[in-house]
Amino acid sequence: MRVRSTVAGLAAALAMTGTLAITATGVTGVMGAGAETSTYRIGLEAPLSGDQKNLGNGMLDGAKLAAAEINARGGLLGKKVEIVPIDDAADPATGVTAAEAAIAAGLDGIVGPYNSGVGAQTLPLYLAAGLTPIRLTSADSTAGLGFTLQPMTSQIAPVAAAALEQWLGATKVAIVYDPTALYTQTVATALQSQLQQDGVTITAFEPVQPGKKDYSSAVERVAATGPDVIYAATYYPEGGLVAKAMSAQKVTAKCVADYGSYDAAFVTTAGLKAARNCPVVGVPAPTDFADSARFVAAYRKQFGKAPGTWSPYSYDSLNFLAYGVRRAGGFDATALTAALDKVNGWSGWTGYVIVEPGTGNREPATVVVTSTDAKGQLHVDADWAKAEDPEFLLQLK
Repeated sequence: MRVRSTVAGLAAALAMTGTLAITATGVTGVMGAGAETSTYRIGLEAPLSGDQKNLGNGMLDGAKLAAAEINARGGLLGKKVEIVPIDDAADPATGVTAAEAAIAAGLDGIVGPYNSGVGAQTLPLYLAAGLTPIRLTSADSTAGLGFTLQPMTSQIAPVAAAALEQWLGATKVAIVYDPTALYTQTVATALQSQLQQDGVTITAFEPVQPGKKDYSSAVERVAATGPDVIYAATYYPEGGLVAKAMSAQKVTAKCVADYGSYDAAFVTTAGLKAARNCPVVGVPAPTDFADSARFVAAYRKQFGKAPGTWSPYSYDSLNFLAYGVRRAGGFDATALTAALDKVNGWSGWTGYVIVEPGTGNREPATVVVTSTDAKGQLHVDADWAKAEDPEFLLQLK
């Protein structure tokens, strides 16, 4: 891992010619001469390497598509938009080093990060540098650190609790969670509190360390406590393995995976059979939104593949930032924040957006429960939708 003393050297390298990308291991490419006057550079911070790279690279492509479309329409305030990849590898220390290097090189705006634990460290750096982040973090402690189109923990936990209680009829729930990540810690605690408040018995509250290849022993322990549902508050590498272990052990309790597991890689990790028996709290699939066809077609034309799980959110995040910049007349943080605070009805791939002033949070939250279809794709669960009928479903197909 790079140390902070390298930041000045990295920044100096970026003054040369080429295209900039900040990675977990150093700088790839360099900044084009004169681009500071003809181009706006927007950082996209995400886990572009490591266990969550599938998620992060989908985010990067979503931002690139938005930039390409903005540039095809004549740019932003007369300038081209360049996306600067910033790889935090889902690690706070790596994220800080990468963010510092990117800031030192000069950024006009920032989209990301995704991981809340990383964002708790990097978002204040961007704000201190005069940037207005459009974050994809969900932990409530990151509210107010820029703006987000993503649901927050305070919006996710109630939907998860209602699904467990009303849709699945659970009266006893076991929670396994990743104690090392800010988001998974907070959502597990919030869900536990909500369920207990509603009279649901928590039979187990089991921490599991991320990065292992098998969670059979943890599943066996919590299954022995007799829950109706085992809820995995982890990211997808661990959530998929919990679902896989539950399927292999033929656990009678129902499996539900948390929002942190919501990604196509959850299905490949769990295996199709296990994934189909484990609904995932998440957001609508890229194709589930009412007006998604044109966005999906543009993405496929640009990249020759289907959108990533979070591609619509990074696509919308860059366009949301660009909307604010046009309203504010530039990237000045005070003017840009004031412009975005007033958003009421802006619309994109992921539907319409109302901003809660002060927190930068989105209303209505796009939280849903998804299930895996026979093709291995996650989509809004039709049975859950009929049972819950949240406001946001009006924006779906």
